[in-house]
Amino acid sequence: MTARRPLYTASTIYRIPLVIAAVTAFGLTSALLGDGLWDVLSWLTLAVPVGLAVMHWRRSRAKV
Repeated sequence: MTARRPLYTASTIYRIPLVIAAVTAFGLTSALLGDGLWDVLSWLTLAVPVGLAVMHWRRSRAKV
């Protein structure tokens, strides 16, 4: 007997990419809005996708 794969809905598939897109959009918007705290917010939020990419790259390299 073969194991059944779980069924994934669109919300489970696209939840994390949509959160990353929203955080990036907020970072780009905050970079345009002003200086000071807005710059800090933009740097932090725009570092999230880069950090996630590096984390997943290092995890995939560790498995090899």
